[in-house]
Amino acid sequence: MDEPKGRLTRDGIRIYEDGDFAGMHAAGAVTARILDEIAEHVFPGQSTGEIDRIITAKVTEYGTKSATIGYKGYAHASCISVNHVVCHGIPGDKKLKNGDILNIDVTVIKDGWFGDSSRMYVAGDKPNRRAERLIQVTHDALMKGIEAVKPGNTFGDIGHAIQTYAESQRMSVVRDFCGHGLGRVFHSPPNVLHYGRPGTGATLEEGMFFTIEPMINLGRPETKVLADDWTAVTRDKSLSAQFEHSIGVTADGFDIFTLSPTGTFHPTY
Repeated sequence: MDEPKGRLTRDGIRIYEDGDFAGMHAAGAVTARILDEIAEHVFPGQSTGEIDRIITAKVTEYGTKSATIGYKGYAHASCISVNHVVCHGIPGDKKLKNGDILNIDVTVIKDGWFGDSSRMYVAGDKPNRRAERLIQVTHDALMKGIEAVKPGNTFGDIGHAIQTYAESQRMSVVRDFCGHGLGRVFHSPPNVLHYGRPGTGATLEEGMFFTIEPMINLGRPETKVLADDWTAVTRDKSLSAQFEHSIGVTADGFDIFTLSPTGTFHPTY
């Protein structure tokens, strides 16, 4: 893979060039398309392994490569996190039940650029009221974080926007996982925390690329990683939800690379 162009800030964050936005849009569009198309395959009785098999086939069909297959030994094209699984759920034989909520996270590589996004789905009927509200708050928290993206603001401003909103809704923000820089590499500086104080952290500059991906819990924020060294769950077994977009900082705000051409992002029931 070609070495990324552009300079590094003193915090080690790469500043990409104007022409690089097109590559990120192309990769993000494939990820968004896959997340759109997988919705019809989420239903009670479906296994998470079969969902991942379909995703794997789509990654190849659209002329891209999976960023996660082979990453630190991981063997799947998606992470599928059901109910109280916070993130990094491993697809397998588990069959979905009516009312289950799940996050599906997909990252593809297109022409060397990484497109990373995740969104929530519901198996079967409308979820119970608390789960439905959790999904809505998590989606809105992500968007409030994105709205804080503009040159001159800080990463602390992003985290603060997410944290204050989620906590105002009597929910908690997971501290153990965060967003990350990306572009022509999967994970790079900065770490994008989903909590924080205004005016703290590195200053946002035009040309920064990163993900914002808050994980919000109905209960407490603490998590634990299971013996498989991947699956993270809430310690109190409360429900968890997550949405993720890949973002670029523009001259006057932000550019979302992983927007769906259909407008789909928040689930409909």
